[in-house]
Amino acid sequence: RSSVRVLCGSNWSLVLQGQWMLEFYAPWCPACQQIEATWESFAKESEQLGITVGKVDVTQEPGLSGRFFVTTLPTIYHANDGVFRRYRGSRTLEDLQGYILERKWEAVEPVAGWKSPSSIMMHGMAGLFHFSGWIRQIHNYLTGALGVHVWVSYAIFILATLVIGLFLGL
Repeated sequence: RSSVRVLCGSNWSLVLQGQWMLEFYAPWCPACQQIEATWESFAKESEQLGITVGKVDVTQEPGLSGRFFVTTLPTIYHANDGVFRRYRGSRTLEDLQGYILERKWEAVEPVAGWKSPSSIMMHGMAGLFHFSGWIRQIHNYLTGALGVHVWVSYAIFILATLVIGLFLGL
């Protein structure tokens, strides 16, 4: 059984309390696959380190990856009572442990308030990521289930964008 806590849109706020190390990954990502065993070992040591180790599958949680503005994989964050810092160090077990034990995270600049995952700005970003996933699902339905040509699907979205823009402009 894994010691890594799986986070999703409904329970992500757990990272606002206590000390966490959080990895954003995708199952298909080779770099994420390389760190997987190390991350599991790190999680097994988490109780002695006084932290909780979590992970987020960006393919299943686009809104959450948008909230944290994840643009590269894997991305690791340190959180301490709602203050977030991006971890940019080596991904060896010893370096991850040292980051916590030696409190190296204190020397790292925290994420700016407006970019914090709990800010209103990043709440909106999460909504945009959800919206893009919804659009992708509609496109897949049109092209897959209904057999609509890809360019026809694009034309539908272009037309919908124009109509919505005109409507909002009125």
